[in-house]
Amino acid sequence: METRLMLNCFQQAHHAMLPVPTHDEASRQEFAKTLKGFIQSGLLPGLAPVYQTRAAKAFEREHGRKPEDRRDIRAAMVPDPYFQLYASINRIAQELLWEATNLSVERELPDLIAKAKALSASSKAQLVMPEGFVPPRYVTALDIHCMPGGYVSEVCEDDVSVGVLYDRGVFLYSMGYGGPHNDDMGRSVCNYVQRTMPEFKPRRILDMGCTVGHSTLPYKEYFPDAEVWGIDVGGPCIRYAHARAAALGHEVNFAQMNAEDTSFPEGHFDLVVSHILLHETSGKAMPRIFKEAYRLLSPGGLMIHADLPPFDLMDPFTQFILDNETWYNNEPFWGAMRDMDQLSLAEAAGFPPGEARFTTAPMAIMEFMGAGYAADATESVADREFTAGEYAPGGGWEVLIAQKPIDLAAAA
Repeated sequence: METRLMLNCFQQAHHAMLPVPTHDEASRQEFAKTLKGFIQSGLLPGLAPVYQTRAAKAFEREHGRKPEDRRDIRAAMVPDPYFQLYASINRIAQELLWEATNLSVERELPDLIAKAKALSASSKAQLVMPEGFVPPRYVTALDIHCMPGGYVSEVCEDDVSVGVLYDRGVFLYSMGYGGPHNDDMGRSVCNYVQRTMPEFKPRRILDMGCTVGHSTLPYKEYFPDAEVWGIDVGGPCIRYAHARAAALGHEVNFAQMNAEDTSFPEGHFDLVVSHILLHETSGKAMPRIFKEAYRLLSPGGLMIHADLPPFDLMDPFTQFILDNETWYNNEPFWGAMRDMDQLSLAEAAGFPPGEARFTTAPMAIMEFMGAGYAADATESVADREFTAGEYAPGGGWEVLIAQKPIDLAAAA
């Protein structure tokens, strides 16, 4: 029997703020990326038959009923040796990609800090770093997705290390499906806006929780005349984001701010977006972020949050698969966020009742490769199933869209 192994050859596009790995560092990083791909395409497909033929039957014998939800499925699967193998290797791969990347970051950090200062100084865009800023506890309490230092840790003056680590590490984590500049999510949302709302020309755009600005920059490309801001609670990430944008030839403003309570004036933005932000906040923070987005929008402005779908739009087994991030990847709010009624949150924030909606923004990189996406996904999110090897279910990003009414008096 012939066995063939197809390597994931996607590579990150280099820019001045990325370290240049040695041969051994590059090999380790490529191994980490390929291992992530093997887990998705080689191990993950085995979970369903293990559940159906072994775990579910064992659960039913013990409890006298079939598993009913993701929590029951988890209780059934955790004792199974195949799931234990899958979960342990997945965690090891996550830690390995950060370790492999950190070797390059630590070796070049002094030079990277000097480059960041020079690049930021060359840009006309603003970099706002308020003194005494205190990041929220849901970010400081743990290293989110096991990234050493999280988003806010600083090891020296003018530090950018966790920003560099994120920029390279998230490319490996996404197995290259974030695109050569890690910008697929922002690019996909921009594509969606231009296709479905071609007359919409935002003058000011805000990206909440921008991390290193990877999803922010496409908005400047697609709307070059717009004033674009990215905000995040991580100081090193914001410093890095500003320099990274300059390295890539974009003048985009960045500020260290909390999306729950920004210092921008009311009605300042026509488009407020986020990309994989909400699940890294908290149950108290999410309603505040929705309310702040509403406050910041001009009449007729759009709020778009891109993430994965709420759990009520998935079958219980898919919920179980994705909820492993909660248990094994330092993402404590991952599952709870997907249980929240985001449409009700939008309404409570001030958006018109019944008008906020979920839809799908096709992955730009999938379309670029000619792979397309599940076209009917935009009509029925609930009918899609997670497929082994996918980075985003159905080949598209789930987006929550709400529009601030133009006639605010009538809406009130």
